[in-house]
Amino acid sequence: MDYVKQQIHCLSSRQTGLTGRGIGVAVLDTGAYPHQDFKERITVFKDIIRGRRDAYDDNSHGTHVCGIIGGDGRACGGRFQGMAPECGLICVKVLDKKGNGFASDVLSGLRWVRENRERYGIRIVNISVGSFNRKVMGEDSALVQGVDAAWDDGLVMVVAAGNQGPGSMTITTPGISRKVITVGSSDDYKAVMVMGSQMVNYSGRGPTASCVCKPDIVAPGSKIISCSNQPGRYQVKSGTSMSTPLVSGALALLLEKYPMMTNVEVKLRIRERAMDLGLPHNQQGWGMLDVGRLLEG
Repeated sequence: MDYVKQQIHCLSSRQTGLTGRGIGVAVLDTGAYPHQDFKERITVFKDIIRGRRDAYDDNSHGTHVCGIIGGDGRACGGRFQGMAPECGLICVKVLDKKGNGFASDVLSGLRWVRENRERYGIRIVNISVGSFNRKVMGEDSALVQGVDAAWDDGLVMVVAAGNQGPGSMTITTPGISRKVITVGSSDDYKAVMVMGSQMVNYSGRGPTASCVCKPDIVAPGSKIISCSNQPGRYQVKSGTSMSTPLVSGALALLLEKYPMMTNVEVKLRIRERAMDLGLPHNQQGWGMLDVGRLLEG
């Protein structure tokens, strides 16, 4: 089961003693089931879709993402841990039970995060959400303006490259933003099921329509094991939606170690410490996430 080995390799940062403690990560997604692995660390749950107060996930995508970022493996004896098992999770439901949503809901979630970032200690925002609608693909689109405004507030914005590859100009919005950290999949050469369809070479490729090189970084995204929206259960999912929280979790470790680091400094460090895979820049960005190199020194 090489997908297990790949995930464990990415989690080798456990040797550093860093756990993401004190770092709040906002997850804009389908919600979050209060899974045993992180339910005590759901700092707050905000439901943009239905206005419910109690945490829930009627899809499972958001729960899987939260587990990759901050699951502590309690329900499996530590076998499947997330990147930052003591970080705080601020869960914002902006997608419905089918995993679909409106740009207006994502924007509402972003505004709420910006307004509450100090209250809940939010440093990182994970958006494993993207649109490939040509009407909202420009840099002047509301989604790009929304993530750019959050970046300008000092938040580390980590956004999926999308699963529309392998053609050029297939980065989804808002991953086309020049400012955010856009994440692709490093192992999309594997044939996997993504949203019910078998895909290979799925990771979005640049450049953007404005000739911006994207993605910025890649991380494993194929056959990643994480929490499901059932008590004590786990499941396998694939896509750049899974690559993105691997990076978000790693950055929670980085900010725990260097709490005064700005989002610009975080992005520069990612560029400096990535592992070059020898692939075209518009496929791998600066290279693959290397947690050890990211945190050393």
